[in-house]
Amino acid sequence: MNSPVEQPVIHVIDDEAPFRRSLLFLLESMGWQAVGHESAEAFLEAQPPFPPGGGCLVLDIRMPRISGLELQRRLQAVDSAFPIVFMTGHGDVELAVQAMKAGAVDFLQKPFKDHLFLDAVERAVQLSRERYATTRRHQEAQAILGRLSARESEVARLLAQGLANKEVAGILNISDNTVHVHRQHVMEKTGTSSAAELARLILRADPGGLD
Repeated sequence: MNSPVEQPVIHVIDDEAPFRRSLLFLLESMGWQAVGHESAEAFLEAQPPFPPGGGCLVLDIRMPRISGLELQRRLQAVDSAFPIVFMTGHGDVELAVQAMKAGAVDFLQKPFKDHLFLDAVERAVQLSRERYATTRRHQEAQAILGRLSARESEVARLLAQGLANKEVAGILNISDNTVHVHRQHVMEKTGTSSAAELARLILRADPGGLD
């Protein structure tokens, strides 16, 4: 079992208290850490951080005041890393399709079987871990490149595009020797040893960084 620090956290958001409690009990019986919220407002007020071990939201699509779809939109607006598994009632399939198009992992029509629910949660947690790892790599690459001066960043980008020192010097209107010095500083600060490694670092920080 994962250590407590790495344990995924599942947030169940549903305004029907008995149903919410039953899902929390099921999740906890399977060894998951689960937190219940009676409404979208309650979840937003709690502002739970994204756990390093991953996690997801299990969200009712129809709720008073802020609906599940509205909460999904709000979370997307702030780039939330929590994947969403929607729960729907009879006749909500059209809404569920909208949710899936907007990035939901799955939707389950109530009442649903336990194994289908747990499978959907497992998929969502795995996706969240992948997203979290990607975000961490992105942030780490940005932090490394943030060590460079403005001129070093210009040199790094041109070198990563495969240009030779002489070509970089011509584009930036500086001497070959100055490019050589900047190149050394770039490699030292970023911990890279080739233009290819530098290119991978820049692309991890920004997929469009070499466009």
